[in-house]
Amino acid sequence: MRKKLFRGILFTATLLLLVGFFLQEGDIYFRINKSIDIFGRVYKEITLNYVDRINPENFMLAGIKGMLSSLDPYTVFIDESRQKDINIITNGKYGGIGATVGLHNGETVIVDLLEGYPAQRQGLRVGDVILKVDSIRITKENYPDLGKYLKKKPGSLIKLTIKREGEPEPLIFNIVTENIQLKNLTFYSLAPEDSSIAYLKLSGFTRQAGEEIKNALTELKSKRKIKGIILDLRGNPGGLLDAAVDVAEKFLPKNKLVVTIKGRDAESVRKFVSNEEPIAGESRLAVLVNGNSASASEIVAGAIQDHDRGVIVGTRSFGKGLVQTIVPLSYNTSLKLTTARYYTPSGRCIQKVDYSKNKKIFEVDGNDSTKSFKTEHNRTVFSRGGITPDSIVVNRSHSEIIRDLLSKGYFFRFATHYFNAHPNVKLSTVSEQELFNGFVKYLESSNFSYKSTAEKKLAELEKAVLAEKPFGAVEKDLIKIQNMLLSIKKRVLIENKRAILNKIKEELATRISGRRGRIIESLKHDKQYTTAIKILEDGVIYRKLLNLKSKN
Repeated sequence: MRKKLFRGILFTATLLLLVGFFLQEGDIYFRINKSIDIFGRVYKEITLNYVDRINPENFMLAGIKGMLSSLDPYTVFIDESRQKDINIITNGKYGGIGATVGLHNGETVIVDLLEGYPAQRQGLRVGDVILKVDSIRITKENYPDLGKYLKKKPGSLIKLTIKREGEPEPLIFNIVTENIQLKNLTFYSLAPEDSSIAYLKLSGFTRQAGEEIKNALTELKSKRKIKGIILDLRGNPGGLLDAAVDVAEKFLPKNKLVVTIKGRDAESVRKFVSNEEPIAGESRLAVLVNGNSASASEIVAGAIQDHDRGVIVGTRSFGKGLVQTIVPLSYNTSLKLTTARYYTPSGRCIQKVDYSKNKKIFEVDGNDSTKSFKTEHNRTVFSRGGITPDSIVVNRSHSEIIRDLLSKGYFFRFATHYFNAHPNVKLSTVSEQELFNGFVKYLESSNFSYKSTAEKKLAELEKAVLAEKPFGAVEKDLIKIQNMLLSIKKRVLIENKRAILNKIKEELATRISGRRGRIIESLKHDKQYTTAIKILEDGVIYRKLLNLKSKN
């Protein structure tokens, strides 16, 4: 009897433990179902009974966007109209005309043309303003929808109405769309041309990125023995994780850890290792990064830095250490969802912003604190805040007027104006003084207004002084200072003549030779690029930066 009683108690206790376990495991599903039920009832009630008629699809889309806005900016809903963007992200392909557009002073302007594709072949120019696509008038209001009008199935006919400076009437272009293949490697060359240094400008990370690097280095090696390589990742926002690994293993020795991916659960950890012998071999390597180098760019830069394979030059990278997965949904929609963090070979996560901090929806603080780590040769590196270069070099002009002219688009607009008037211009023969004088006149005719920081501060001081009547006599002195500042301002353009000419020539090179021309022209006065060359050419500095003991 006692044995039966004991067995019964034991069975009951075991059952209670199991029930407790399953309730704990199933609790998240109960909470999900409960929340879906409440949300569904609220959605249905409002859609059917709100005082004004509700569009069900748009209302639900607003709800989804509101929900996702409480997470990170990389977790987004992709509706049916944007599904074609997934193919661009993964394969770098789309049906279109081969033109990149942007907003300039409220107008939709062509800012880049892909060489060999319809827009460039049929004579569209950088700086052309798109007035209409087919019968649709393009404004800054419907600019976000422009991709739907220009990206169409190959073989589709698109009618573009274009405004071009110097032309009395709008121009009409009938363009048939083609399958556009975006290049990850937008430019490569021996740079300087008589050197043994290869320059690679990588702008994206689709599936072909690694192969493009390999083919470029193979071609350059056939011309000359490569002693140094500059991999330019500046402005590269990233792309596919697999592509980042593929690019990294073109430089890292075989069987080296490239990156570790860690999801929410301890079991969801994946390590990616270089699986091939590097085509770059033992060539010295410099990687250029800046604040717009993100994601896959940081995976590559982080792996190269942690293994002391090359020197990182430039400014601190963006700091995106999150990994997204495309989850297919019903009705031809998708969810791009952050599913993991990535860690460089030394173990650091370089994610800058902790999106889980101080938000009620998160049950734990998901990010790591700032910590120090060691590279292969015992150099100290840090987590959080992106990749910090081994050699920090700032490229940006510190001149206020240059920054003001750039922000207002005057270099772009003047280059368009000048090129339309001189379509056969050659940078090798153009008079720099003529360019500069023309630019100054263009600014005058455009009523260019520029206030220096000193003038802004003086205006504040004048306002404060005039408010204090006992100090009104100081007004005359303030007027004198103001006149002095005006005379100084007239000299500012002349003092910045070289920087102004550099910017103008970059824009003109874009109109003459496209993206390739812009890159070649910009490298002539690129501090980060010239610093990288000096480091690669000086073995002592190179070895010191990487803490190398033996000659490389």
